[in-house]
Amino acid sequence: MELRKKVDYVLGRVLAIIMGVMVVNVLWQVFTRFVVGTPSSFTDELARYLMIWVGVLGAAYISGRRMHVAIDLLPARLNKDGQAKLKKFINWIIIVFCFFALVVGGLRLVYITFSLGQYSPALQIPLGVVYSIIPISGILIIFYKLTDILNKEL
Repeated sequence: MELRKKVDYVLGRVLAIIMGVMVVNVLWQVFTRFVVGTPSSFTDELARYLMIWVGVLGAAYISGRRMHVAIDLLPARLNKDGQAKLKKFINWIIIVFCFFALVVGGLRLVYITFSLGQYSPALQIPLGVVYSIIPISGILIIFYKLTDILNKEL
């Protein structure tokens, strides 16, 4: 469980840093647009990519903290044993989905964008770097759900 707490800590700090950079970036964009009169060329693109990273990494973080939105209509009707089995089943479904959609699909997307040599227009960074957050987030969600199953912290 110690590893999970460390991952939570690091992921929380990374999300806070990304949010801080995003706030400074947007403030710079507003300043250059309305005070200087010539908007910065990279700020819009950077804000978009940072928002993608916050959204995808935030989903992994919330999944690990078990704070995601859930409909508890069915679990409320089950006994404790049924609830535990249902939660375990749901975690396995999430693991399978994250593996195929986020990890395998994300790695394929990253590979394709790197092999095609796609770069972002303003920042000129490889789009594979931007998309790399998809498989990373998938791995994090799988880690969280596996620790939930193995530690029976449902």
